[in-house]
Amino acid sequence: MDITLLFSTRIIRLFCYGFLSVVLALYLAETGLTETQIGLLFTLTLVGDAGISLWLTTSADRLGRKKTLLVGALLMAGAGLGFVLTQNLVLLMVAAIIGVISPSGNEIGPFLSVEQASLTHLIANEKRTQTFAWYNLVGSFATATGALTGGWLAQSLQNGGRTALEAYRVVLVGYALGGFLLLLLFFNLSQAIEVTTQPDSEKRVLGLHRSRKVVFKLSALFALDAFAGGLIVQSMFAFWFHVRFGVDAGMLGSIFFGANILAGISALLAVPLSQKFGLINTMVFTHIPSNIMLILVPFMPSLPLAIGLLLLRFSISQMDVPTRQSYTMAVVAPDERSAASGVTAIARSIGASVSPLITGLFFSIPTLFSVPIILCGSIKIIYDLLLFREFRAVKPPEENS
Repeated sequence: MDITLLFSTRIIRLFCYGFLSVVLALYLAETGLTETQIGLLFTLTLVGDAGISLWLTTSADRLGRKKTLLVGALLMAGAGLGFVLTQNLVLLMVAAIIGVISPSGNEIGPFLSVEQASLTHLIANEKRTQTFAWYNLVGSFATATGALTGGWLAQSLQNGGRTALEAYRVVLVGYALGGFLLLLLFFNLSQAIEVTTQPDSEKRVLGLHRSRKVVFKLSALFALDAFAGGLIVQSMFAFWFHVRFGVDAGMLGSIFFGANILAGISALLAVPLSQKFGLINTMVFTHIPSNIMLILVPFMPSLPLAIGLLLLRFSISQMDVPTRQSYTMAVVAPDERSAASGVTAIARSIGASVSPLITGLFFSIPTLFSVPIILCGSIKIIYDLLLFREFRAVKPPEENS
């Protein structure tokens, strides 16, 4: 029952993230914000998420995983309502910092860390990577469906006579309602997801004790990867396609529907590869070619070629995600899992937090409009090489056996 609920909340949440991500930058532009202000707002969104998620996830194993998830759902609903109710930049910044709202279409908030720890607590080591792969697959499909639905809903409303601003606001209302639906589902989780914490024989730092060194090293590397990814979050990528090729909201939804479907399938394909070659090898040697393709997207002379290369990139881009999540859960103690997942997730949020501001600045200079995409792929390749150097000898339990 708990596993079904956790998969269901993942689907609903990622649908909402994808639903909003395609139109969020367009909505903010319609309210009168400049590219630089939009980038600043997305940066503040990620900074606020980092702070709140750090507080929630590092306490979740001791204070209760269910309680943490309920708080996260309230913050998600509140952020959606805040963006609907005001166009004032200062108030939007407050909503972005305090609430949970995803400009990228990817996970944000405390949910992923606590759900991963809960799933790991409920399944055997040998099933962990496979479970995480399916967990990411349904999430990617949900994001894809959300992006398709959000983009075409906004387009249909405009075709029916609504202004662009009114159409995008309907999408924001849907996002807020998704937060309230999550709240109802989280109420039904049982005590089985909770972990019994051991008396502290060692000092805890951010909820960690024995695994601190490994987690902090992973966090530094994940922060570098996330900084690169934050340079071209899905909302910004949608904006890039809109400006570069004149793509409308409906077509943007279709593009990112296809991209996220392929990303989900690639996550599932990571399971047999990781069983044969190991988690670290699968993470690194699928990620590098994916990022080479990303670097090449701005050099495509036409929309079909750019879309084709983007989709090809997404077909292998997410193989590192379930393997990364599984690896992190495998190398820490059970009563550190929420904290470990939370700290690495926060590191990723912090790494990504300044990137949209940089992208906003690049986007405001026509000659540098495509630089963020090239930087993103290049820095991610550096991350892959560093990760391989540092962790190729650190094996999870199932690989040691």
